[in-house]
Amino acid sequence: MGALIRAHRLRIGLTQRELADLSTISVRAIRDLEQGKARRPRPDTVRLMADALRLGPRARTTLEAAAQQGRAGGHGLAEPPAPPTALHAVVGREAETAVLAGELGSGSERLVHVVGLTGMGKTRLALEVADRLHATGMPVLWHAFQGASADHLGPDEGPWSARVAAAVSALCSPAPEGTAAGGGESMAGLAELIGEQPALLVLDGVPAGPPRFERLTALLRSCPGLRLLVTSDQPWRIPGERIFLLSPLEVPAEGDVDGVAAPASVQVFLGHLRRVRPEFVPGPADLRFAARVCLGLDGHPGALAAAASWLVVCDLPALCDSLDADPTALLDHLGGGEGAADFRTALHLRLGRLPEDASALLDALCGRPAAGFELGDITALTGRSLPECGRMLRELLLAGAVRATHEGGGSRFRVLGLVRAVCRGRAVTAARA
Repeated sequence: MGALIRAHRLRIGLTQRELADLSTISVRAIRDLEQGKARRPRPDTVRLMADALRLGPRARTTLEAAAQQGRAGGHGLAEPPAPPTALHAVVGREAETAVLAGELGSGSERLVHVVGLTGMGKTRLALEVADRLHATGMPVLWHAFQGASADHLGPDEGPWSARVAAAVSALCSPAPEGTAAGGGESMAGLAELIGEQPALLVLDGVPAGPPRFERLTALLRSCPGLRLLVTSDQPWRIPGERIFLLSPLEVPAEGDVDGVAAPASVQVFLGHLRRVRPEFVPGPADLRFAARVCLGLDGHPGALAAAASWLVVCDLPALCDSLDADPTALLDHLGGGEGAADFRTALHLRLGRLPEDASALLDALCGRPAAGFELGDITALTGRSLPECGRMLRELLLAGAVRATHEGGGSRFRVLGLVRAVCRGRAVTAARA
């Protein structure tokens, strides 16, 4: 196909730039086609090229046949790119991994957005899902935004890296006011690279704000096998988006200290504890304290890791006392590396984005005893209709402020202890002001 395009171009005396102007295809795309780097052009690209080259019926049919042969002959991505390599095992996320891998692997969902609090393990879940899909032969293109978790080895680098970065920038960066939309060339370059084959594009740690919707839909339309897995702290709220709320890890029931069948949160906490104190062998009393820590931190993975790090300088009873007084006091480094916002700042920002009615509901819930509640309790508390209360509760769930449990066909909810602590601090600050 590349040889045919070059021969027809030279026959009528066109440069690559002139052919690009006539066909509205980028010079880079034409160069890649002629050099054989892009072997799976879209039908629209072939049609535009044939029109610009003024091909007759026979030459046009020959070019279309060569393009079809290229699409059938193999992946546009010569070697399936692999996701980054995780540095630590994932614990307690088997159900979430299975659901997401099934939806994205089958193509029943093409845009899955994993949302959750800072430190909840969104990146680690995305790594696990991407690794499973890559094991089936699916190419994985990975793009991490600034500030995303870096607890892994970097992804494969290859000729696709620059195209992915340029396309993601065009997809997620709003056009400055008063300027042309632009970015179409980079989006077309990524679409040319992927073609019609199944592929996964992971956007990790996406900043706040929706993408350029028209570009997103054009990309998904151009690449029928493409699936997107997005991680961030809030959903895009666009059509076709499958919002997947990542909840905290399972916590022990009150008084449950069974170390043999410990829930995921206790396993994670003890694993982090052994990293700072390798000689530690938990006894029954230690398991009770570990259960208190996990309950106090609601099974939040990042909070558990941060709390365990303090066991270098204190013991479990002292840690429990500190967490009882203020569960956010020891978690300032939860946000990550140098210059990262601390957990309290991140949580304040998250809660500050709540709609006014949902924020008022959260304050009212935090003023009640720390017990579970149902949707009916919210209607009694606020005096508002069931649909209105349902919408407010959904906002609290998406913000990560409330945890849901589903047992016996019913649903109960509880405000996270970390959120209660932040709300208490916010109330004290407001009272002093």
